[in-house]
Amino acid sequence: MTKNSAKSLQPWQRLGSETVFTCRIFGLQKHRNRSPRDGREHDFFVLDSGDWVNIIPVTPDDHVVLIHQYRHGVDHITLEIPGGMVDPHDPSPLHAARREMQEETGYDSDDIIELGSIHPNPAIQSNRCHTFLARNVEKRFETHFDTTEETEVLLVPAVELPDLVRHGKITHSLVVTAFYWYDLLRRGA
Repeated sequence: MTKNSAKSLQPWQRLGSETVFTCRIFGLQKHRNRSPRDGREHDFFVLDSGDWVNIIPVTPDDHVVLIHQYRHGVDHITLEIPGGMVDPHDPSPLHAARREMQEETGYDSDDIIELGSIHPNPAIQSNRCHTFLARNVEKRFETHFDTTEETEVLLVPAVELPDLVRHGKITHSLVVTAFYWYDLLRRGA
């Protein structure tokens, strides 16, 4: 940490919590918290969701398996890596990432490592996103989708990833973060 790290900050005291709304992918929580600085009470709304995963599948000839997928939030087809939710039946985030890769691309690998884990938006979300790298992937399966998803697979040379981000072809922040970790690994950092 830096010299100027906060040493006097204290967590807010949780006075109460209630569920405002729930659906298949998240719940909306209303928290009543007290400020440690001035003792005042405030309401905060938090999206409570299960953890997410994404995975960077890389072929033996250094191509990354990407997917086009329609995203309802932006009403647009995006370019991404495979990913999704850690389902209750998944024994681990790694298992969930591998399952998502198989379902969305048909590719698989026995050489998968975790690159990192982040809070997607700690201001309003409670979950984490776990990112994995699958090395030496090969096409082993046909794709199979949930009723609400469909993807189109394409292979892109890994050296083209920075330009895809730079030119706005990849705009998903969690995918950009995954490529940052992948770049650190490739550079030995």
